[in-house]
Amino acid sequence: MEAGLHSAHSHGPALNPEVTREIEVEAPVEEVDKAFKRVIKSYQKHARFPGFRAGKVPDGVIRSKFAKELRQEVLESLVAEKFRTAIEAQNLRPISQPQIVEMLLNEGAPLKFKAAFEVLPEFDVNGYDTIKIEKPDTDLTNDEYEGELARIIDQHSAVESVDEVRPLVAGDWAEIEFSGEIKPLAETVGEEKPAQQPITGEDVLIEIGGRNTLPAFTDALKGKKPGDEMTFEVEYPADFGEQRLAGQTVSYDVKVKSIKKKIKPELNADFAKQLGDYESYDDFTTKLREHLSGGKKSRLENIAQEKMVEELVARFNFPVPESLVQQQVDARLDRGLRALAQQGMSSEQMRALDFPRLRAAQRDSAVNEVKASLILDKIADAEKVEIPQEDLDREILMLSLQQREPVEALTERLAKDGTLDRIREQMRREKTGSALYVKLVG
Repeated sequence: MEAGLHSAHSHGPALNPEVTREIEVEAPVEEVDKAFKRVIKSYQKHARFPGFRAGKVPDGVIRSKFAKELRQEVLESLVAEKFRTAIEAQNLRPISQPQIVEMLLNEGAPLKFKAAFEVLPEFDVNGYDTIKIEKPDTDLTNDEYEGELARIIDQHSAVESVDEVRPLVAGDWAEIEFSGEIKPLAETVGEEKPAQQPITGEDVLIEIGGRNTLPAFTDALKGKKPGDEMTFEVEYPADFGEQRLAGQTVSYDVKVKSIKKKIKPELNADFAKQLGDYESYDDFTTKLREHLSGGKKSRLENIAQEKMVEELVARFNFPVPESLVQQQVDARLDRGLRALAQQGMSSEQMRALDFPRLRAAQRDSAVNEVKASLILDKIADAEKVEIPQEDLDREILMLSLQQREPVEALTERLAKDGTLDRIREQMRREKTGSALYVKLVG
């Protein structure tokens, strides 16, 4: 709190006036002078000046040489103490660093100051348990299972060249090189569209008639021989996995370089042991199905929970503290910069980024995330959701293993900087969201 008391004229984010509170604080001249004398005496013990014995430097010399430092120390002690007493007396709980909007602090005069800060908004979440949530179909389909199994087997298949010069048939793998051009969609007259980069590939393997091969490629390649060249168009579905191609029509120039065969591994216990700690091939396929089933269930339920939270955010309107929004923007930018660093972006390149524009782009998402957190906190109170100490201890243990830091040292550090409380709060929100989802979908 002491470090957070600062001038609003030069520091601190703008506050949302709808959740901003302002208090006036005073202290009599006697308390101000007492605070100055205490600080001056502390300086006298350590100050060293030519012509004066240690501890005997006159008050006037101390005041002259350290005027700025004396005032700052009195401010940090006396102002912080008076501010804390004032907010406790008025039962106020600041959630932002207090900003000093007026300050009168001089030796020989009463202390007077005003401080502004944000508090949590007052709102209710009546009707939160009437949100309509559609339960997703999380059952794993046989096609999904067979597709993943085929992908794993394909990854472990040996690729051999076919020396015979013959046409491509179903089951063959065509090694091709290609160049593709995305055809422009109907354009508004006079509107300029940015040029699309060509799509190119070398030594790409395409399975003729394969489950993951688009029919247009199979139709164009079937019956062709190494050395053949062709041009054809492919219309990609709107839900195609690669966003750049989804819903687009691409004109391809393709050359067949060779024919390949993939020799699948023998599906037995030896193959299963190559893939992991499996007793048999049946053991592998059983656990694969369980893993895929659990992954699909978790993924779709997470999506459904996200939609549920979006519904809650849309239903309840209330003012959002700007300090919390800016904290969330900071967190989002931090995650983004870490991702860019992992992708190879240098520090110099990061410093050249347009941070005001990046912060503005994150604002709407940050506001919704803050609203979601405040709503879930209210619902957690209503549902009496708590995080047992053993759950928190388990989370800290996982963090200590990830960061390779002793549990005791990590716990002490996280408690000191407030991260431990934030971890518990986030765990409580996640638990609340999961419990509410189960309650709503039945």
